[in-house]
Amino acid sequence: MPAARRLPGPELSRHTAGMNLQRSHLDAAAAAGLIDTHQAQALWRFLEEQAQHQPGFQPSHILYYLGGLIAIGAMSLFMNMGFEQFGGAGLCAIALAYAVGGLALTHHWLARGLRIPAGLAGAFVVVLTPMAVYGLQQALGLWDGQRRLQQFHSHIDWRWLLIELATLATSAILLWRYRLPFMVMPLAVTLWYMSMDLAPFLIGAQDPAQASSWAFRAWVSVWFGLGMTLLAFWVDVRSHRSRADFAFWLYLFGVITFWGGLSMQNSNSELGKLLYLLINLGLIAIGAVLSRRVFAVFGGLGVAGYLGHLAHSVFRDSLLFPFVLTFIGLGVIGLGLLWQRHEARISQRLRAWLPPALQTLIERQP
Repeated sequence: MPAARRLPGPELSRHTAGMNLQRSHLDAAAAAGLIDTHQAQALWRFLEEQAQHQPGFQPSHILYYLGGLIAIGAMSLFMNMGFEQFGGAGLCAIALAYAVGGLALTHHWLARGLRIPAGLAGAFVVVLTPMAVYGLQQALGLWDGQRRLQQFHSHIDWRWLLIELATLATSAILLWRYRLPFMVMPLAVTLWYMSMDLAPFLIGAQDPAQASSWAFRAWVSVWFGLGMTLLAFWVDVRSHRSRADFAFWLYLFGVITFWGGLSMQNSNSELGKLLYLLINLGLIAIGAVLSRRVFAVFGGLGVAGYLGHLAHSVFRDSLLFPFVLTFIGLGVIGLGLLWQRHEARISQRLRAWLPPALQTLIERQP
């Protein structure tokens, strides 16, 4: 009996998962006798069906997101003062009516297997929560009138806290009910808003000047972004058996907030700037390990910013700096080639030290 061929291990699958598989590849496999023509056709139809449920740059998906974001923006970012003429009760009624329609579309599209449009409709329902709560507060005479709903997305104010808590509750309930990843987006945005509204309120009672300072807000962004990124990692580990990516939006807003707050720090010390470089290199490394591009993108921007500082400040008149930097770049490329040559062995040894859930998470990344 011939020996069975060993199936590709995790280290091989991580290399091949990122390939752009095309119909010609299956036809070539059929021509080589690895599979027959009928199997190639059936496999291609299966892959096409699977691709319809995974977000990507397909024309239909682009239209889904464009239409969904326009509808979401219409009831949030693009609302104007004209809506105030409906009064509190009118605003609440409009929000509830739209929410019923959004939930109906969510059920309808989910029943047809259209998870992306269903997730957009569910997120649309979540972003109606601020209008409903604001209108209800106005109708009951509980709103002080110093802010308008249109300022919810542009002005920091602790008075938004009840609206934000209600939005978080709505998002959590719908996410638990439908399990659609895009519903995490309004949850992540609301957490970001809450951090900006709550921190100045808590510290402002003791030191109003500090609460309004740019440095304080930058540090709030750093710590909140770090917390959201850790939350995203926890969600990633917990949902590693799921095909849906529930951690994407948490990673995105977490890294943006952390990196933005870090980059706004005003440091006149070269040691502080060196620490900034090391943190950004760490972000690139984390992005490589977790296969999360958002870490690598912002880490790369941070490294480029530090090198720009060296070129224009520290080594402004040095003729050797560009040549040294060129050799450093070539050395990094050489390190990449060395890593590629021994990646399977190095990765296997490093993963042996990690918890099983984290090993599975890393191995399933493309």
